[in-house]
Amino acid sequence: MKTIIAEKPSVAREIARIVGATKREEGYFEGGGYAVTWAFGHLVQLAMPDGYGIRGFVRDNLPVIPDTFTLVPRQTKTEKGYKPDSGVAAQIKVIATLFNRSEQIIVATDAGREGELIFRYLYHYIGCVTPFVRLWISSLTDKAIREGLRNLEAGDKYDNLYLAAKARSESDWLVGINGTQALSIAAGHGTYSVGRVQTPTLAMVCARYWENRRFTSEAFWQLHIATDGYDEGTVKFSSSEKWKEKEPATELYNKVKSAGTATVTKAERKEKTEETPLLYDLTTLQKEANAKHGFTAEQTLEIAQKLYEKKLITYPRTGSRYIPEDVFAEIPKLLAFIGALPEWKGKVQPKCVPTRRSVDGGKVTDHHALLVTGEKPLFLSKEDSTVYQMVAGRMIEAFMGRKTKRA
Repeated sequence: MKTIIAEKPSVAREIARIVGATKREEGYFEGGGYAVTWAFGHLVQLAMPDGYGIRGFVRDNLPVIPDTFTLVPRQTKTEKGYKPDSGVAAQIKVIATLFNRSEQIIVATDAGREGELIFRYLYHYIGCVTPFVRLWISSLTDKAIREGLRNLEAGDKYDNLYLAAKARSESDWLVGINGTQALSIAAGHGTYSVGRVQTPTLAMVCARYWENRRFTSEAFWQLHIATDGYDEGTVKFSSSEKWKEKEPATELYNKVKSAGTATVTKAERKEKTEETPLLYDLTTLQKEANAKHGFTAEQTLEIAQKLYEKKLITYPRTGSRYIPEDVFAEIPKLLAFIGALPEWKGKVQPKCVPTRRSVDGGKVTDHHALLVTGEKPLFLSKEDSTVYQMVAGRMIEAFMGRKTKRA
């Protein structure tokens, strides 16, 4: 038997359907020579200081640097400290049993640093020695899963990715634990949380807050005039110059008003060629969804994750705005698919040659830029459809050539 482990139950369900593991058991699916199980994100984590015999915030204990980090099942915080999550412990027991019964493990956690860490921490915690291989896919379409299963990769190919994730995890622990304890001890009261990401992010938010609070507005005056155009209705003009005093602006305004006319002495026309925009990564998608539709970053991520699990878009947690050559080969077919959608009818040039600005395998990190998959987007809510159409529309913009603007 082979065991496939996914990062989430929804992903496991899709893979189980493809491999014929249709019998539902407690914590996994079975059938066709496979068991397909899942994690709930990080089932295993680094132990808190209590796990090393260090209790409370004591100055003499700092810095807290374990000789060897200890792995424990994910814990929940209670009034009496941290305790193992019972649901997590039960799932780890199921996974351990399957791993030890198997001749091979197929790692199907998300294709990225954290996905690799989720499996490796679990593997080491269980003390498993069963050989494993890697399923590396960025889409949940049936085609992507089948191709991934036909092209499984050696598990040790991703050792460096695991080591990078492990270093990130341990450095976060060291910064968070020591920073929080040191700051709290120095303050003398309360707990002040410190983290590698949260602290600089909070600092930027605070800096912007105080910049706004300390901003002093200054009044200025500007000349505005309007005149009737020919075919364009009323045409409005504003002076390029701004005055700190009201009198110069008022004087000029009165002159124009008394004359009743103004003479255009110079007109310029420019043609500007703009490069096509790059494809979306998650951050850019979140920024534009907020600016154009008022979605929060968390809301956009939740929608994108939902679309991914419905096989409508590729993996959303990406920091890259580029695609590699092998994915670029699929773009003409995907553009034709988008052009057949009612929302984009007539927007895609038939048999066009896509531009290559977003093609650079060297700039693809764990995952390539966001793309639609070619699965029909049926029965989507208004919000889900909005994010889906944003991804589709950006693909048209990115691959349809340069734009010329006249001004």
